[in-house]
Amino acid sequence: MIDLRIRAAASDDLDAVLAFWRAAAEGTSVSDDREGVERLVSRDPEALLLAEEAGELVGTVIAGFDGWRCHLYRLAVRPDRRRQGIGSALLAAAEERFVRLGGRRADAMVLTRNERAHHAWSAAGYGPEEHWRRWVKPLAR
Repeated sequence: MIDLRIRAAASDDLDAVLAFWRAAAEGTSVSDDREGVERLVSRDPEALLLAEEAGELVGTVIAGFDGWRCHLYRLAVRPDRRRQGIGSALLAAAEERFVRLGGRRADAMVLTRNERAHHAWSAAGYGPEEHWRRWVKPLAR
């Protein structure tokens, strides 16, 4: 059994989180920079959850709740630590947060091409809703 600590990220963690995502996360986001992550933590200090083992970052998830919907982003586990329960522990912590805040249903942003993630999300009880399509408009400069 691993000795895992899950906690909310602080400002001092953000550079390490960004470096972690470059190594462990699939794809990139327009918000994957210091300014974007600072804005997230400033607006919702408990949204970015970190999994640590012996003080070392081994996983992340963003559990965002806007008062209406529960959204999951950036579930990432260090590649050499996958399939050891870290992702499941992060999702459980995120779901507990959502329930505590009054959330009723969680959704996850999962890249279509990321087959490995499809298996992980499915194992956690999530499934695609094919009748929905995400529409986006970039607002960044």
